[in-house]
Amino acid sequence: MIAAAEARVFHSDAGAHLFLTDGSRIYDLDAASAARIDAGLAAGDASVLADFIDGPRRIGPQPPAVPAWRAVSLNVAQACNMACGYCYADEGRFGGRPRLMDAEVARRTVDVLIAAAAPGESVTVGFMGGEPMLNRAVVHDTVRHAAARGDAAGVRVRFSITTNATLLAPEDAALFAAHDFTVTVSIDGDAAQNDAQRPMHGGGGSHARILRGLDMFARHGRPAHLSARITATAGMDLRAALDHLIGLGFDSVGFSAAFTARDPMLRVSGPAALAYRHAVLACGEHALAELRAGRRYPFSNLHVALQELHRGTHRPYPCGAGGAYLSADAAGGLHACHRLVDAPGFNMGDIASGPDDAKRAAHLAQRHVDRAEPCRTCWARYLCGGGCYQEVAAIGRTHCDAIRDWLAFCLRAYAELSVSQPEMFP
Repeated sequence: MIAAAEARVFHSDAGAHLFLTDGSRIYDLDAASAARIDAGLAAGDASVLADFIDGPRRIGPQPPAVPAWRAVSLNVAQACNMACGYCYADEGRFGGRPRLMDAEVARRTVDVLIAAAAPGESVTVGFMGGEPMLNRAVVHDTVRHAAARGDAAGVRVRFSITTNATLLAPEDAALFAAHDFTVTVSIDGDAAQNDAQRPMHGGGGSHARILRGLDMFARHGRPAHLSARITATAGMDLRAALDHLIGLGFDSVGFSAAFTARDPMLRVSGPAALAYRHAVLACGEHALAELRAGRRYPFSNLHVALQELHRGTHRPYPCGAGGAYLSADAAGGLHACHRLVDAPGFNMGDIASGPDDAKRAAHLAQRHVDRAEPCRTCWARYLCGGGCYQEVAAIGRTHCDAIRDWLAFCLRAYAELSVSQPEMFP
């Protein structure tokens, strides 16, 4: 056992605390105990944790059994009406030609997913691109088909979509509202900031068109959850983007960095990565101050982390990709996730034959966080899970310090809000 990889002593306005890696458990400490344990961990003495070990490990070194398939994203449009310079998906083409999924492929994928679930269980069908509303007819047909098949099988079907919102029509808003969609809108701040990096094909900004799309929800039905996703690029004013989008009334707003942007001027690397790291923490501190004051500030990066800490979330993987979640390309090929369509080593079968469980098992065995470097010696590994597969495959683990800084802040924020705003954690 590497002591420093198993625990971390941290401090907040509420006092001293111990975070145990296995099980994501948090204990309050008195000052003397905190100093003793911290010194022991620094010296490599794992015995200082003996009083907190309450049984066998929650996460062992062996990969878990391949989970049942319960979620799919349908890349219904491997094409886009925008030309964002940072797009990891090459405008949805993933290095190939533009193509649209036909209705039969979408229906077959849904049928296989629902057939794998037992009555009373839930599955999730998501729509991705490119821009999925370029294939509006298939989106609508698939939702109706999935809802009917789910009802017949006694399986609850949840729906989600990630869209740039520039093509939304009244019938789309009505569909999303009627089926309790989770809708994520890609938008990068106010008009100046967004339009500088999210142009339409052929030129021109997208912000005004996105606002027209949002107005569809106001006039024709709001989805169950409406979130905004910011792609953070080099030099972006993250706080301004966050405040602008929260002001537009989204249920949640979050961002992720363009670590693998095609345009090197937008890529978050080198000095820009350090600036991003500081900007994220500044946004977190502002959100924490707002929440401690009892004001709404739906910064999803922080809220998700707080809820996961409260639940004691711990995992040996960054997400469900290649496990319970797969992504279908326009031709019916299955991949570990929507960011890994046609990426070498991440094919997981096809919809004609169904998910390839041998490939899924190999994926989970190879990428268990305790088998990865430098992850296996990191205290944050079961919160992080080893990092996004697409980013790791493209650039390696180059931003671990930023992840640790963020998670250390989230631990402190959780400890403080648990005392000042306990109603946040029912």
